[in-house]
Amino acid sequence: MERYLAAVWEGNADPVIVLTKSDMCDDIEPLKAAIEAVAFGVPVHVISALTGEGLEPLARHLSVGKTAVLLGSSGVGKSTLVNALAGKSLMHTQAVVEGDSLGRHTTTHRELILLPSGALILDTPGMRELGLYEADSGVSTAFADVETLAAACRFHDCRHGSEPGCAVQVALADGTLERARWNSYGKLQRELAFEERKNDPRARAEARKVWLRRSKNYRAQKKFREREE
Repeated sequence: MERYLAAVWEGNADPVIVLTKSDMCDDIEPLKAAIEAVAFGVPVHVISALTGEGLEPLARHLSVGKTAVLLGSSGVGKSTLVNALAGKSLMHTQAVVEGDSLGRHTTTHRELILLPSGALILDTPGMRELGLYEADSGVSTAFADVETLAAACRFHDCRHGSEPGCAVQVALADGTLERARWNSYGKLQRELAFEERKNDPRARAEARKVWLRRSKNYRAQKKFREREE
């Protein structure tokens, strides 16, 4: 979810999170709460395109002149949602797979639909994975809480490991920052750094210098410890 939010914010769009197929879930509230915990004020709508639950509040985002795009994995119900919002069957859908209740990959192209409200909505094929490219500001927005903590560290170049005065480590220790969220932030930061190195020769050279310097320091420390023993 944080990856999707980062991509949307990087594109200067307004994210709206839709939890579909509520008719298939006995207790949706814990799942909604888990999403809201990382969404930071982004609207979260629980809907069922089959029963109509939650469609009216969601439709309020789709006013005349607005353009929306549906992003999500295959089988989450994007085309079914388009049909429900349009009030008629425009996109082909398939029933869930018997036995595992999962949706099937149906949409194979992008199609822009004019809704009765005057809004446009773009249905897209399901994505197996969503990569990030030059999404620094989007990640910063998605993880504003983490970056605020990092800015409070004693040292401006803190690596958030064992450095004294690390605000991130304090927050992890007292539970203010969840370990899973910190791990997600680190994963996306490494991904962005990899993309930068891949496309920027100077960034690759700098990364190699850092690696060589750390390797040299490690060997020197190891040699010193061996002499002490």
